[in-house]
Amino acid sequence: MSKTKYSEKAQDKVGKVMHEFKEGKLKSSSGKKVTSRKQAVAIGISEAKEKGLKVPAKKKSK
Repeated sequence: MSKTKYSEKAQDKVGKVMHEFKEGKLKSSSGKKVTSRKQAVAIGISEAKEKGLKVPAKKKSK
């Protein structure tokens, strides 16, 4: 069983977004401050996908 792989640049992008979140500067598309860690990760992944970086597909439920 192999783990899903993110590209190095995608990991960097998520890391930068998490840094913004920890500083309290990350805002959602509506302009409100992000308070959820999960939401911050989701924003980082979606921004990486927009740039065309290697991000694995979302898990499918059984």
